[in-house]
Amino acid sequence: MQFHSALIYILLAAAIITGIWNMWIDTAVILAVVLANTIIGFVQEGKAEGSVEALKRMMTPECTVLRDGNKKNIPARELVPGDVVLLEEGARVPADLRLFYTKNMSADEATLTGESVPVVKDVAPIPKADVAPADQRCIAFSGTFITRGSGRGIVVATGEHTEIGRIAKLMRETRKITTPLMRKMADFTRLLVIVIVIIAAIAFLLGVLLGFPIVYSFLASVSLAVAAIPEGLPAIMTINLAFGVTAMAHRNALIKRLPAAETLGCTTVICTDKTGTLTMNQMTVSRIYSGGREYSVSGVGYEPSGEFFLDNSVINPEQGSKELIETLRAGFLCNSASLVMNEEGGYDIIGDPTEAALLVSAIKAGITTSTSTRFTQLDEIPFMAEQQYMATLHEGITDKDKDKDNVIYVKGSPERILKMCRKQMVNGTSRPLREEEKKEILAKAEEMAGEALRVLAMAYKPVSKDKHTLNPEDMVDMTFLGLQGMMDPPREEAIWAIQRCTRAGIRVVMVTGDHEQTARAIARQLGINTDDVLTGEELSRMSDDQLYEVVDNVSVYARAAPEHKFRIIEQLRRRGHVIAATGDGVNDAPALKAADIGIAMGITGTEVSKEAADIILTDDNFASIVAAVEEGRHIFENIRKVILYTLPTNGGQTMLILGAILLAPFIPLFNPLSGGRLPLEPVQILWINLVDAVVLALPLIKEPKEKGLLERPPRSPEERLTDSPFFKKVGIVSLVMALAGFAIYYYYGIHAGSPMELTRAQTAAFTTIMLVHICYLFTARSITESAFSFSPFSNKWVIIGVAVALGLQLTIIYALPLLGISLFMPLPAGWWILMILVALPMFFIIEFEKFLTRRLKK
Repeated sequence: MQFHSALIYILLAAAIITGIWNMWIDTAVILAVVLANTIIGFVQEGKAEGSVEALKRMMTPECTVLRDGNKKNIPARELVPGDVVLLEEGARVPADLRLFYTKNMSADEATLTGESVPVVKDVAPIPKADVAPADQRCIAFSGTFITRGSGRGIVVATGEHTEIGRIAKLMRETRKITTPLMRKMADFTRLLVIVIVIIAAIAFLLGVLLGFPIVYSFLASVSLAVAAIPEGLPAIMTINLAFGVTAMAHRNALIKRLPAAETLGCTTVICTDKTGTLTMNQMTVSRIYSGGREYSVSGVGYEPSGEFFLDNSVINPEQGSKELIETLRAGFLCNSASLVMNEEGGYDIIGDPTEAALLVSAIKAGITTSTSTRFTQLDEIPFMAEQQYMATLHEGITDKDKDKDNVIYVKGSPERILKMCRKQMVNGTSRPLREEEKKEILAKAEEMAGEALRVLAMAYKPVSKDKHTLNPEDMVDMTFLGLQGMMDPPREEAIWAIQRCTRAGIRVVMVTGDHEQTARAIARQLGINTDDVLTGEELSRMSDDQLYEVVDNVSVYARAAPEHKFRIIEQLRRRGHVIAATGDGVNDAPALKAADIGIAMGITGTEVSKEAADIILTDDNFASIVAAVEEGRHIFENIRKVILYTLPTNGGQTMLILGAILLAPFIPLFNPLSGGRLPLEPVQILWINLVDAVVLALPLIKEPKEKGLLERPPRSPEERLTDSPFFKKVGIVSLVMALAGFAIYYYYGIHAGSPMELTRAQTAAFTTIMLVHICYLFTARSITESAFSFSPFSNKWVIIGVAVALGLQLTIIYALPLLGISLFMPLPAGWWILMILVALPMFFIIEFEKFLTRRLKK
């Protein structure tokens, strides 16, 4: 794929032609350029995508079925609709199943639906059509995991007819789009190739019509082609992108495809999922209601550190109200999860994220395993969807002065727990729970739910010390303790990053599998517009044209299925947007591939999403996308600088050679029939182009970032690399460069009495053009700002590049002739004064042009 460039084709053709004419030095240099560009691109882009293969690896290899009344383990590929599959905790679902039996069963569907917590499964039929996968509680989807309980289901879909299979089909049918930079470069090179071919043909025909030898005419046309082709441009573009890739890697974004590095810079819309990208993907208790008081809890995620607040004042829970401590203790003891420290010093959980959040909130208050050793668990009623609660029986009671009774702790839905309670704890004592107080508690629970909090209620009941078993009949006459409200909190850095996106003219669109109420609440906290929210059910009823009409106004999509995200991106593209899409699950893979830039999560992302993406975030952080956008804009600015520096080099040399051919009938110095020569030989032109590209142009890609990159609106995807001001500057520089070369060659060559003196005049013209390039380099560091507005030492590589270029120039002028190579001749010291004086005006002419451009803009 690295060879698929019109510019590379022209270079290969030039290499073949120069080889046929035994111009081996020219051939070798051209092939070296092509090879270098190919190697750089290949190494950076790496292996090809394997998205569909990764999806296949997610399919379950074996499963347990009931056939002829007997349990059998069979390969999943042998499943057929109608088979009965048995599911146990920890199993991966082998096909889409309609459940007909469940026992306390939950499934982790995060990779498929984006749900941040396991989904409780039951056997109740789906009430209506067009229901998103996240709401199909009676279906177990292929590729998901059973996190709790067991169940049985009938196979209703296998292979590509499953939900995950449909995603694989979408992946196959989705064509990876060409990035804006690749499209612009393709247009640019096509135009350049057409111009080069026309100029070379004109030069050859002119030579023949003017009666010059065929060899001279051909050499003149080859010289023109070589002069006009920016041989180093493909390589320098690739190197520029590679530098950008390295810079992005330092900012936690790994680039899989080189052009993606720049495409981020022109992104107008970022379509992101919620869980793990905008949020922590770690359930966290943030509010507690107990004893008629409302508390808030600081800290996010599973890090067990934070403070408790009452009326905006920090409190010590251990010295505060007894009901608050008991509410926290209930969540800690009536719990099956555990918190463990990982190798990085952070915390991971084993078990349900909701229960983990209760553990963390208790630990923040000083309730730990060591402080709760006297509350030994004796029995448990596990959580079941039908009963909506979990209960545990422990030795000891809450009052430290009494050690003769046991205690039951229960947690569950507020409605269910309140039905069990006849009393509540207020100010450390139990008192009757009146109906109006129940309504007040339920109202508070609804208020929390309206803020996207998942709310659990806690209660307890002292029982006899002789009681060692639990049963549902014990769940009466309980004492209500309090409510704990938790959520998957937004990342603080994501809020800041979205603000930067807004200032940069980039719209953030959240596409999530969560409920509408949760999506709205999280979006408000993040600063995403929630005026219009569409659900997956509404999207399913809309045609593509209807979605096209509203897609520019909707920034939040809830209960979205994989095909919904895909459709949203397609309609945004119809609107002319450049779209970056983020995701970590299998459900995100088609959208990642369809977007201009697919961004996968490196930590929580599935292998499928990583294979489909162009960029992988190593920290799963939305803020890293914004940093990468800034780098992308910086890359594009440097690409423009490099092209604007490189093209005049070719333009000036083209004018010089074409002018010499046109003047040959009138000036013997340029006429081969009179012993004259072209001002530059093809190999000299190649030398200038390559040294210019490698030694002088490359330092431009190390220019520091210009101020305010993220304060500008995104550039239009239709904006060309070249425009009228661009061509104006190229024309000015090319003309000055050609005139400088003409002047020096004519001044020293007109009186040349021998071929050796003519070679010396060519060497002088050759060196003058290199000096003009160096003068232009110092002003090309900024397209619009004066070179006097920044330090010449702010980019040390420019100074190094100039030193290397002069060193190489002196070497070939003074050392090569000593080795018997007659392409160059040593120059007298006095000639350097005139050459420098002829080259210097370039700097001041361009500075004056930039000054006029700034004044006209004002």
